[in-house]
Amino acid sequence: MSLDDFDRYPLLFGPSPVHPLDRLSDHLGGARIWAKREDCNSGLAFGGNKTRKLEYLVPDALAAGADTLVTIGGVQSNHTRQVAAVAARTGLKAVLVQESWVDWPDAVNDKVGNILLSRIMGADVRLVRAGFGIGVKDSWRQALEEVRAAGGTPYAIPAGASDHRLGGLGFANWAREVQQQERELGVFFDTIVVCSVTGSTQAGMIAGFAGQDRPRRVLGIDASAKLAETRAGVEKIARGTAELIGLGRDLRDDEITVLEGWAGDVYGVPVRSTVDAIRLSGSLEGMIVDPVYEGKSMAGLVDLVRNGDVPKDSTVLYAHLGGQPALNAYSGVF
Repeated sequence: MSLDDFDRYPLLFGPSPVHPLDRLSDHLGGARIWAKREDCNSGLAFGGNKTRKLEYLVPDALAAGADTLVTIGGVQSNHTRQVAAVAARTGLKAVLVQESWVDWPDAVNDKVGNILLSRIMGADVRLVRAGFGIGVKDSWRQALEEVRAAGGTPYAIPAGASDHRLGGLGFANWAREVQQQERELGVFFDTIVVCSVTGSTQAGMIAGFAGQDRPRRVLGIDASAKLAETRAGVEKIARGTAELIGLGRDLRDDEITVLEGWAGDVYGVPVRSTVDAIRLSGSLEGMIVDPVYEGKSMAGLVDLVRNGDVPKDSTVLYAHLGGQPALNAYSGVF
């Protein structure tokens, strides 16, 4: 099979925009940096990387006769907000299990940002006290069971749409999109920098780029503060996706890179480098990044370029995955 053999339900405007970050590049004095913007990839509730993944899950849900999308995330999950939007767009119901993954003291944490948008879109939002973890959670299983008990047909979407057979396809397609945009722009991105937590965004990229003829590094920046778990997730999904799209070879270990050093001690809590990166990106480019994911991958990018770990003659593509609505729950930081 190839990527073209999988049904795709269009949720995006088309290819997400790519543009140079000249002021940031000049400021860091190293590699030239561009951004590819999943934060404005769709008209559905501010878009984001999960919307791209859901293009491949929706046909599967519809084929299964599902009437309710059931998923899970933290209180300020970008993923659950995007599932709510996709449910609204496709005429399905959404049950969102929102666990207390982040110990964050902001008084309006469960009232603003992503969770507010999900409520506006008519999703059934369920707050559950439970800590961070990217495995299968009891609260999610219970929500699926409750939908069945009420006579509904649930479609299970794991956290981040990641640990799902089709979870890597959206970003395998992204890799193909990048190649097409490079041809149009006359540029080659030898280094991709992307945030990694549940893993299928980076994993899809790795599988997609592995079938192309020019080698490039896909550098995942861990934001989970559980590096071993994240790397294992990326590897599992990348290998599964590569097989699914008919790569025809095993992925090499050196194609799977997840770097630590910018996540802080716990998931979802910004550290000094996160806040500095948010301010830098905002003040130099007017590009807003969030405190949970993109602020951490931007901090990684800044250091990698500044320290020369990404060479001066490199052309870097920063994958902006979205997530800005969560900033509303972190106003105290600023």
